[in-house]
Amino acid sequence: MTTILIIGILGAIISIVVGMFWYSDKTPMGKWHMQSMGFDQLSPEERARLRAEAASGMWKQFSAQTLLSLITALFIGAVASFSVQNGAPASSVLYYIPAIWFAFTVPLVGQSLLWGGSKGALAWKRFFSDILSNLLTYLLVALIAMMLVS
Repeated sequence: MTTILIIGILGAIISIVVGMFWYSDKTPMGKWHMQSMGFDQLSPEERARLRAEAASGMWKQFSAQTLLSLITALFIGAVASFSVQNGAPASSVLYYIPAIWFAFTVPLVGQSLLWGGSKGALAWKRFFSDILSNLLTYLLVALIAMMLVS
């Protein structure tokens, strides 16, 4: 159980680091994200004002996202740990996790964008950006899990 908890905590940290890089305004993915929220239509002053307004409540969103990432990483840790305990090689996690990503994360992100406000080419960019960000995060957590449970 301790190993699963360690994987969960490390996974939440990995998710934060990947997300901060992936969605920064210096990357194409971050620019697409900002476009989908309408930030590209705002003047620099309006952007600065909105960021300043959002800053006071950002800790709540950041905390919620960290909790969600922790849940995902705990699941990856549990899959890794239980797989190894039941005789599967630790490397099997690298097969399970992409399958779970494809079966659950890809459709959920797709549904979110389908019924959300994104349209046209921007929706497709966001779709691929979001699913690939999740896949990268899951695989990094799976690699950590694989090292800790073997």
